[in-house]
Amino acid sequence: MLTGMERINPPGLGRPSGFSHAVAASGRFVFLAGQTALDEENRIVGDGVVEQFERALSNLLTALRAAGGEPSDLCSVTIYIVDMDDYRAHAREIGAVWKRLAGSEYPAMAGIGVSRLWDAEALVEVQGFAVVAGG
Repeated sequence: MLTGMERINPPGLGRPSGFSHAVAASGRFVFLAGQTALDEENRIVGDGVVEQFERALSNLLTALRAAGGEPSDLCSVTIYIVDMDDYRAHAREIGAVWKRLAGSEYPAMAGIGVSRLWDAEALVEVQGFAVVAGG
């Protein structure tokens, strides 16, 4: 089965920037565990939110590729954020990381402020699901 993906941004909602309001897809579902900035030895790396976001997103995309998917197959992504003000202050840099690693097609997304993550040093965690070709 081929993947069909439609990003839906109706005119009655505000113009999305960095996300899609809805994504409809058909194919094989891949649910991706939350990823932080852990390296191969399970240590958090990155001095700030931008560096940690880049590593967390890279980890998520590594898992997705291992399941046969590509960044454009992402339907939904949730970003858990320890310091929302810091994240928003670096939104342009984070957006540039997204575009470099995942491209300019955006899934449905949510950013959720949390008091802390499993690893106390982690500043962000990225979780998602994708629909890839195959079955």
